[in-house]
Formats: sequence, C-alpha cells, structure tokens
Amino acid sequence: MKAGLHEELELQELLHFKSLCLTKSSMMKAFVSDPSLKQLMKTDTATSLEHVQELTRLLERTKQV
Repeated sequence: MKAGLHEELELQELLHFKSLCLTKSSMMKAFVSDPSLKQLMKTDTATSLEHVQELTRLLERTKQV
C-alpha cells in the first residue's frame, strides 16, 4: 500500500500518541489502589498495545512499496 506523505505523517503521529498512552497507563497502574480503576487501566494498556502494533504494521507496509 503506497500512502501519501501526509498519510504517513499522520500514522507516525498516531503511533507516537498511542505509544505515550501505553507508557502512561503502564506506569500509572502501579500507583492505583482502586480495583475497578486498575482493571480499566489494564484494559487500556492491552488495547493501546494492540493499536501500537497495528500502526507499526501499517507504517511498515507503507514503506515496503
């Protein structure tokens, strides 16, 4: 898949943002004592990890063409 430069930049920006979200959720859940909030943060961490992996795959595909 060949993406335009602006599309590749958008993917990189999204990847950066989701990586920051993943890092923050991973670090902050160690400080949470409420079980429901801790579970929510674990779910967010797992979802963010999936998003980072998918965005990485998309960026790799744009560079292969």
